[in-house]
Amino acid sequence: MHVKQRKAVPSEMCHHSALLFILHPSPSCALHIHEHSPGKMSVCLLWIGLLHISLSALWQAANIQAAVTIDEVKLTVLPADNVKSGTKVTLRCEASVSQSHRQPLTHSFSLTQDDQVIYSKNTSDSWMERSFSNARVSNSGGYQCSVHINDKHKKSNTLPLNVTGLQIPMLKVKSDIVFEGGDVIATCSAPEEMGSLVFFFYENDREVRKASSTINSVTTTLTMQKLKDIYLHCDYMVLMQPTEGHSNKSNMVNVTVQDLDVITPQISISPNVNVVEGDRVQITCNVQLYSDLRLYLTRDKTILRVSHTNFTHSLVVRSEDSRDYVCKAEKGSVQKKTSYQLNVTELFSKPIMRMIPDQVFEGERFTLTCSSDVISPAKIRKADIKYVLLKDGQSIAEIATYDDTASLATNGNYCCMAMAKEVNKTSLPFILKAKVPVSVPVLRVVDKVIVGKPFRVSCEAENGTFPITYTLLKTSVPVDQKVVEAADRAIFNITSISFPKDIDNFRCQASNNVRLLRKTSKPLRATVIVPVSRPELKPEEVTVTEGTDLILICSVHQGSDPITFTWYYNTVKLPSSTQEVRSLEGRYVVKAIERGQRGDYYCEASNNANETKKSFPARIGVSLALWKKVLIGVFCILLLVASVIVLTVFSKKLSNPHKKEQATELSVKPPRPKSGDPMRISLTLDIEDNTALNGTPCVMGRNVWSENVSASDSEDHTDENSELLHPQEVDPSGDVPVKITTEPEYSVQDTDVQVSTPGVSEQAEGVTLEYAQLNNSEQEPRKSFDTSHITYSASPPPEADFQS
Repeated sequence: MHVKQRKAVPSEMCHHSALLFILHPSPSCALHIHEHSPGKMSVCLLWIGLLHISLSALWQAANIQAAVTIDEVKLTVLPADNVKSGTKVTLRCEASVSQSHRQPLTHSFSLTQDDQVIYSKNTSDSWMERSFSNARVSNSGGYQCSVHINDKHKKSNTLPLNVTGLQIPMLKVKSDIVFEGGDVIATCSAPEEMGSLVFFFYENDREVRKASSTINSVTTTLTMQKLKDIYLHCDYMVLMQPTEGHSNKSNMVNVTVQDLDVITPQISISPNVNVVEGDRVQITCNVQLYSDLRLYLTRDKTILRVSHTNFTHSLVVRSEDSRDYVCKAEKGSVQKKTSYQLNVTELFSKPIMRMIPDQVFEGERFTLTCSSDVISPAKIRKADIKYVLLKDGQSIAEIATYDDTASLATNGNYCCMAMAKEVNKTSLPFILKAKVPVSVPVLRVVDKVIVGKPFRVSCEAENGTFPITYTLLKTSVPVDQKVVEAADRAIFNITSISFPKDIDNFRCQASNNVRLLRKTSKPLRATVIVPVSRPELKPEEVTVTEGTDLILICSVHQGSDPITFTWYYNTVKLPSSTQEVRSLEGRYVVKAIERGQRGDYYCEASNNANETKKSFPARIGVSLALWKKVLIGVFCILLLVASVIVLTVFSKKLSNPHKKEQATELSVKPPRPKSGDPMRISLTLDIEDNTALNGTPCVMGRNVWSENVSASDSEDHTDENSELLHPQEVDPSGDVPVKITTEPEYSVQDTDVQVSTPGVSEQAEGVTLEYAQLNNSEQEPRKSFDTSHITYSASPPPEADFQS
């Protein structure tokens, strides 16, 4: 039987198929597997199952995050926390960690000394060590270890490490033999120490230098000043551990300082005695060793000569050359010096300049003199001294005496120079400034000049040297005086003046030299302000007609222009009424005045005297306009006509028979003897306009006569020239005749128009007749007497009767 042998399916193909299935669990993957033979398919399915199980476990492990916690961090110092310098010290840091499953962890260790990181390490081990093979004081401090694992962090406790003992330093010098002032180069070192160190250098146990270094040695330069053997040593201290103090002293080094007397100079002066001004003196400076040195000649800190070798200095001496002279040799920082005192006798004294007179004015003569005294007569005579006069540094004369006239050109800085035997001396400077005579002063006013008020004036001279005396004159009599030291002018106070012309009485004088006459100014010229007098308001008309212009004239008797006038109406300023004029009178026009503008007007006046004065008020009346007067006249005429008509009616009523019966009891005598004349009645109509209030013309009153005539007796009463008769008191005996008054009666009223009405007249007449009958009844009854000569006049009753 033939058995068909199967071919082994390559494992790579199964792995590929399994991975493809896992990554792409789709029908395409199954189709890919199905393409192989059935045997191949079974093997592949087996691989796929195993791989699926493995990947599922890995997937579950990946989904579970490993839990880690740091239990403890422990720091250990070996062999101990207190050791001596040079001991090997090991710092061991261990971390105790708990985790959910065992897996490698990375530990990040960090070691700090006094909060400064000195060592760090990443390791999979749970411990870390740091060793100091030779511990030093600089390793002392507080140590702490910290561990970082993933996001976990923990620190250990802080352990102190104390290392005691400092290394003994070593001192070395470049040369132990130096000259005075020479330098010693010294090096102090502590090879085994670490950190920042401070080194101290001592000279015979005296600290002379301190130097800091970040390494364990330092080199410095020390200068040797003293002439003796010097012992040097050093020590140090750790900057970060000052409590450890200084180390032990280093080895002692002996330095020998040699003297430099070989550079000490020698000084000599020739001649050295009886030196007089004008003598030439030789000054010599010598030194034995002048290699690499400098030689100086000084006087009063002034260097006269400098040289590297010996030298001689020559000079002609003067009195001021009497000083100490010093020769000084300098080699490096070493100086050697020698001094000598030189005394010089004066040949002649320092010249002195004088001026006669001591003060000079421009235009005056002056003399300058220069003189000097001989001090060493054995050397010179007075005639041997020559003089030169200098002005502003320039020679102007070779004489001892100089004359000139003071002026602006002669002002300057003068001095004189005396010369003899190559010696010259200069006097102190003399400043000549000729004084300027005072010029004619000018008198001016400082304030406004107002009559009757105080003011100030200034007196000032344009030219003149201070001090200047100013004198104020009034009518040539001094009234005040001031001395001005530095100001430009003098101020005088004047009480007042009464009239403007009084300003011309003032002058001033100025003087600054008693040898010259005083200068007098011109009379004071200034504008004098006269205050305004009380103004007077003069209207052209006291009463004006309504609608016309009112012209107000305000004038003053005196006052300096310009004058400002202002008009007021009942204390209220009139519009645009302020006027500034250059005369004593101002005008203001009230256009088209109205009745409401009547009242009191006044004005004010002022000028630059700053005084305002007010006029007395003027009362202005405003009458009615012409057309209003005409209208009132027409009204009065119409009223008069109406009154006449009323009186006519009234007269007719009086002519009834009842009145006749009463009239027959009395005898009325007419102007012409006629029988049966009726009683005449006189009525007065008074109509007048009140001119005092409204300014309109009056309508004169007229007497209107009305006769009560009956129809039968009218022919008997035709006399039109009858007079107004006033009845007198009747004697009851009838013997005394009654006086007859023929004067007509006029009644003038202010504003009212009175009209006699017929009814009122009738009432008044009745009262009068009844009074006459009553008097007759008191006499003898029915006594017969002639009453033909008595005439009665009936007039309108007073206002009270009208009211009753």
